[in-house]
Amino acid sequence: MAQPVELVLIGAGQRGEHAYAPYALDHPNEARFVAVAEPDPLRRERFAKQHNIPPERRFAHWNELFAKGQIAQGALICTQDRLHEEPAIKAMETGYDLLLEKPMAPTLEGCVRIVQASERTGRRLQVCHVMRYSHFYNQLHQILESGRLGDIITIDHRENVGYWHMAHSFVRGHWRNSIESSPMILAKCCHDLDLLYWNLGRRCLRLSSFGALRHFRSEQVGPEIPERCTDNCPIEKECPFSAIAIYLDCLPFRAPDDPRPLPKDFDQTNPPPWIVTPITDDWSYAGRLKAIQTGPYGRCVYRSDNDVVDHQVIAMEFAGGTSVSFAMHGHSQEDYRSMRYDGTRGTLRARSGDTQEMTIYDHRSGRVEQIPIERTRGGHGGGDEGAIRAFIHTLSGQEQPLTNGRASLESHLMAFAAETARLQGRVVSMEDFRAQAEQIAQARA
Repeated sequence: MAQPVELVLIGAGQRGEHAYAPYALDHPNEARFVAVAEPDPLRRERFAKQHNIPPERRFAHWNELFAKGQIAQGALICTQDRLHEEPAIKAMETGYDLLLEKPMAPTLEGCVRIVQASERTGRRLQVCHVMRYSHFYNQLHQILESGRLGDIITIDHRENVGYWHMAHSFVRGHWRNSIESSPMILAKCCHDLDLLYWNLGRRCLRLSSFGALRHFRSEQVGPEIPERCTDNCPIEKECPFSAIAIYLDCLPFRAPDDPRPLPKDFDQTNPPPWIVTPITDDWSYAGRLKAIQTGPYGRCVYRSDNDVVDHQVIAMEFAGGTSVSFAMHGHSQEDYRSMRYDGTRGTLRARSGDTQEMTIYDHRSGRVEQIPIERTRGGHGGGDEGAIRAFIHTLSGQEQPLTNGRASLESHLMAFAAETARLQGRVVSMEDFRAQAEQIAQARA
């Protein structure tokens, strides 16, 4: 029997510990973690105990890990966005093949430098564009590749971000401020832009974009509204973005006709873990209450330091003449993506989220076909597990990589170009933008 692929983890937070690492525990014959670098001692020790990592391979900083040389085949980098670039480059220079959480980096030159490092060192670079590895999007991709729709003429793609998700991640959370993290069109939508590039198999030629931060601003409320939802806010009972409603009562995650009060001793079985983990390590009612009374996730959404957009649209022209309209907004009743592909032989309409649907309309016969969707468990419709499995199987020689760093860079380039177009009010030539990005990265190197 082949030995399991050995891995190291940099960043034992939500994505590292909960999205990817469980695969090694569930498939010990395929992979095992032999070291962890995590500044938070609680998270570091918890992860180390879960994976039986000895004390001498538990590090507070990634540079301590890489100072040991290459001690495994693959590395996972799951730190916050602004802590990707340097450890990613150092990991590949040390000899590691790399699974890198998206976005690659919050700056254009940082993304290009990471890809250049992969090409320079010859190390594999797989970016966690996990949608490619979900069953739903694989089905969609296979239908498009089959030619059933003919030549794709136009695409309409929407990223509908739930109102509570918007408040959690992009108003109160890690991705609220473009200076501290990255533009929302990159942080949230590089998945979508990667899907468009993958499905069409062609590059974007030019694009324009519009959008702004319209709602989550201080002028939306009067001076009587306090800094925190727990400070006797007069509109808390009616505010859909209330931290009490989201983190204590968990209203967005319950049936709307369920009148029962939530028991105060409930645990992680009610809200999704990814929304609780960032606010506190104590998931009890008392722990979550303390977190919103003292931490950033209890701030009023109109009193935060957020500056990222809450709605944005992009108009794109791809090689071959296909036109694409893309819309992202943070005011949806639920988290889901909706899309429409119109081709010369048929139309495909689809929706992914808690409800998954896919329908093909054939132009010649008039036939309407509902495509059966296999329900898969796990984050991102099984894409999280699919991404780590593909990385491990690539390292062990069981399969060929689905994508590479250069391909993943395209979605990031489109996102940065869209932000440039939005801020400067112009149409961006992607050919010129790519060339400028390479020049900037080379100059910095």
